[in-house]
Amino acid sequence: MENTFSYRRQEILKGEPLIGYVKSRRPALFTAIEIDREFHRITALSQLSTFCAALDQYTPRLMGRFRCKGGAAGRKIKNVMVEISKDNSYETCKKDHKKLVKDYMDTDLEASASMEQTVIGVYVIENEGLCAGDDPEDIGVLVEGVEVLGKLQNFGDACALLFGLMHYLNLSYPPDLKVCLLVFTRTLFVQWTRTVKR
Repeated sequence: MENTFSYRRQEILKGEPLIGYVKSRRPALFTAIEIDREFHRITALSQLSTFCAALDQYTPRLMGRFRCKGGAAGRKIKNVMVEISKDNSYETCKKDHKKLVKDYMDTDLEASASMEQTVIGVYVIENEGLCAGDDPEDIGVLVEGVEVLGKLQNFGDACALLFGLMHYLNLSYPPDLKVCLLVFTRTLFVQWTRTVKR
């Protein structure tokens, strides 16, 4: 993979191929390990560890700022903060991210048709008899209607890998997800600049 990186990168940047074409030509690149390695080749960062470290570092400060917010936005944020403090689970995390996260039941017959229409997102397939604390059946990443990753460990990994795929495939941020994805970008960039300065 190291030897052919520059050729692959030029092919992505100049040709702008569809995701289905890239996946059919280079299926080995669509694993969590290879996405992390490609991200490292492009940015000199280890994606998953940097992403998680940045979240750990900035979450307490963000929570503090959210608590200080006033007005209508402050009331809305306080309601969300109360829910988060009660239940810091997957369900709370995904409530406000319906554009990024698509939920499906394992018995849903229209799930595959809906997945094919997703430009960029994370999908979660749950069992119909799932209890509140149970893990979903499958968590994965969709790009241009193609399932590029599946059977991921958790929602956080899926978001981080989606971010890595966007950089690897040189994809533009969709307008409805632009703010969310820019936060991911800035978080990683700030963490990287602090690492480089040391």
